[in-house]
Amino acid sequence: MNIIVTGGAGFIGSNFVYYLLEKHPEDKVICYDALTYAGNLETLAEAEKNENFKFIRGDIADRAMVYRMFEEEKPDIVVNFAAESHVDRSIHQPEIFLRTNVLGTQVLLDACRKYDVKRFHQVSTDEVYGDLPLDRPDLFFTETTNLNTSSPYSASKAGADLLVHAYHRTYGVPVTISRCSNNYGPYHFPEKLIPLMIINALHDKKLPVYGKGENVRDWLYVKDHCVAIDLILRKGRVGETYNIGGHNERRNIDVVRTILKELGKPENLIEHVEDRKGHDRRYAIDPTKIHEELGWEPATKFDEGIKRTIQWYLDNKTWWENIVSGEYKEYEQSHIS
Repeated sequence: MNIIVTGGAGFIGSNFVYYLLEKHPEDKVICYDALTYAGNLETLAEAEKNENFKFIRGDIADRAMVYRMFEEEKPDIVVNFAAESHVDRSIHQPEIFLRTNVLGTQVLLDACRKYDVKRFHQVSTDEVYGDLPLDRPDLFFTETTNLNTSSPYSASKAGADLLVHAYHRTYGVPVTISRCSNNYGPYHFPEKLIPLMIINALHDKKLPVYGKGENVRDWLYVKDHCVAIDLILRKGRVGETYNIGGHNERRNIDVVRTILKELGKPENLIEHVEDRKGHDRRYAIDPTKIHEELGWEPATKFDEGIKRTIQWYLDNKTWWENIVSGEYKEYEQSHIS
């Protein structure tokens, strides 16, 4: 099959590209990415050595270019990871999120409809559900939980999800959606919580924690997410949404303390800062549906996954040092004609 992975130079998208190339070597993987600040072509350096991989630079909101790509590559499957995803940035520049996350998704859906793609998969987020109270550990997000967004980012993702369902119902586009809890692992962009804490700790810099750090997130190792998406593509029911969760809930402050302990750094590096506007309290996913229908369950416990992640950052300093310094953009300029 020919599989287009949009946003494949980002964190989860790049991990999915590598997963596909290893798991399904008979398939051709086409990565389409605009290489905005969070996209990093260096991440795909090993993939580019594979004859079944192709990189195309482009914006999912550029209709002419998207149509041209579909015409040339004739995709069987499109997996849409492409999104602006940082909540803080969405608070300051919401229009960028609407353009990419909503209008870009619409362009991809129109292309799938025009070129008879067999499956369009939308990679969404548990943030479309809003949040849960800290004092109700018995409550979880299910696929029928009402959408109740808290930020421009999550609102844009919810809008895209609704559009995906509408294209299925109105035009018969074969779609699926997955909503996942917080991911962590290799190639995570340094502005996000876990890599930021690792990098700051390695430099003995302060580790900024919003408020008291009591916000709870359900953490999923990124490879487990890739396995789940692949299962949905090949065995999932068209028109359905699947929640993907790790059952690895942790308070932010506890995640930070775990990182410090693993690196042998003191907790006095923690610095509590003013809380984020509209900060969601707790995310928790019920993955019963994907487990019962497709047999998926997370393979990686948080204590194991965080050690693996920290070791990856220790072993791949050049990768994140180039991002911190800005040199990764110079790499892109020299590798794209």
